[in-house]
Amino acid sequence: MTTVGILQIAIFLGLILLCTKPLGSFMARVFDGERTFLHPVLRWLETLTYKVAGVKEDVEQKWTHYAASLLSFSIFGFVILYALQRLQGVLPLNPQGFGAAQVSPDQAFNVATSFVTNTNWQWYAGEATMSYFVQMAGLAVQNFASAAAGMAVAIALVRGFARQEKKTIGNFWVDTTRATIYVLLPISILGALFFVSQGVVQNLVPYTEATTVEGAKQVIAQGPVASQEAIKQLGTNGGGFFNANSAHPFENPTPLSNLFAMLLIFLIPAALTHTFGKMVGDTRQGWAIFAAMAVMFLIGVFVCYGFEQSGNPNLAKLGLQTNATAGQSGGNMEGKEVRFGIANSALFATVTTDASCGAVNSMHDSYTPIGGLVPIFNMMTGEVIFGGVGAGLYGILLYCILAVFIAGLMVGRTPEYLGKKIEQKEVKMAMLAVIATAFSILFFTALSSVIPFPEKGYWNPPGAAINNLNNSGAHGFSEILYAYTSGTANNGSAFAGITVNTPWYDLTIGLAMWIGRFLFLIPLLAAAGNLVAKKRVAATAGTFPTHGPLFVGLLVGTVFIVGALTFIPALSLGPIVEHYLMHAGNTF
Repeated sequence: MTTVGILQIAIFLGLILLCTKPLGSFMARVFDGERTFLHPVLRWLETLTYKVAGVKEDVEQKWTHYAASLLSFSIFGFVILYALQRLQGVLPLNPQGFGAAQVSPDQAFNVATSFVTNTNWQWYAGEATMSYFVQMAGLAVQNFASAAAGMAVAIALVRGFARQEKKTIGNFWVDTTRATIYVLLPISILGALFFVSQGVVQNLVPYTEATTVEGAKQVIAQGPVASQEAIKQLGTNGGGFFNANSAHPFENPTPLSNLFAMLLIFLIPAALTHTFGKMVGDTRQGWAIFAAMAVMFLIGVFVCYGFEQSGNPNLAKLGLQTNATAGQSGGNMEGKEVRFGIANSALFATVTTDASCGAVNSMHDSYTPIGGLVPIFNMMTGEVIFGGVGAGLYGILLYCILAVFIAGLMVGRTPEYLGKKIEQKEVKMAMLAVIATAFSILFFTALSSVIPFPEKGYWNPPGAAINNLNNSGAHGFSEILYAYTSGTANNGSAFAGITVNTPWYDLTIGLAMWIGRFLFLIPLLAAAGNLVAKKRVAATAGTFPTHGPLFVGLLVGTVFIVGALTFIPALSLGPIVEHYLMHAGNTF
């Protein structure tokens, strides 16, 4: 690791820390229904939305109604997005003439599921598959909708801890509307303008055909990129306009745009920790969660950066220069942009998998085995290291429930968190969410590793041989493991060496996305409904404090231990054994 690289990581985290309190306080006021500086400008849009949608702003919902609203909202979005893809040939803003031939039924199912669940997994090259209309009215709209839904669920769970002896946890439609109008939309507009200033394209013109200096013809894809880029990062969506995603110069042209993209990814997840503290009446609780997330983030980024900077020892044995010098970066530069280098590539890879974003500025498939293990394990934690928009907060609160439960077992006391007794139902709901996601990752990975797909069969692309679906050996297994981990964690990034554009992967990864989203959300809403009805008990001398370093350590330990006990056997078959093979000088 270099001094400059370490300094870049420190500056990034410092900027996130500076933004956490002001944005977190603002969001607390928004979701509490208080007036903010944006109300004179945007309140009319909020009230108009309620009027058009028939929503009563002052009517709240029980957790069952809240969950039903979430499901109906998501299913409606899925149907609309599926239809837009299949009908894009007859819809406007389609200068490239894309149609149903570009998106088969199983592929449309996968994409619709992906964007509705905030996963944004892409089997396709956007510039060669989706019309401008689908990119804007379908994919970009779902970037807003899925992010707002995640924020709404997080706030509902916070109300479960903040309120007492109530029956309701808010109104899903109101929370989603406020998240979109007051948080996502204003920041996205400013973010898109900034990206345009850096050189990100934003137009509706047909692709340009250019002639190279050699006389060859080259088609230059373009389109409404900046507007989608902003919400792609801010909403921790990750679905890029181009196949190369944030490694494409039209999406991420400068080091400054790269830094800004990473800041957008962590911005809301970090600020929601302070929102939590404000809403429960004790900001120390929010800072404790922020500290736990920051510790886990730093561990991950420095492990990833360290192994990438060390590079492949087999190249050093051949006499190649692998140390960083004034003239070259050294380390493992395979699959990385020279303009970003190893430090910013490792930082981006860690940030995007911490935060369920899925955007990439380098190819994770080309990382060293342990460097690639970090993004996988980040997702296996449930992406609670800052996590997705909303998803990170409700995910870490799940681990808070488990942490105080473990602490209660150790000292023989009924566990409490924020004055609420954590009892059988809350622990069962938390464990159901953990087990459901672990089952999805491990079951589909195991199944896809042993099924003998027939050559040229329905479950393979036409003409593809079995061994063309993914690499062999430990790395091939890692590719499959990464794919289902990414789908279940609603991340969307990939080890791109695997061919996932088959009916089998389209359907099973799509199912993993549904499981990872809703079998995680619904149990937590049930826990919120149970918590909000409880009376807050006064703290005593025996109450375990949940705002100090001891709790931060316990929370970090709980996340790592649950992740390790669940997934170390699978990781041992993939990146860990691949690491030892690399050091033994074997191919993998």
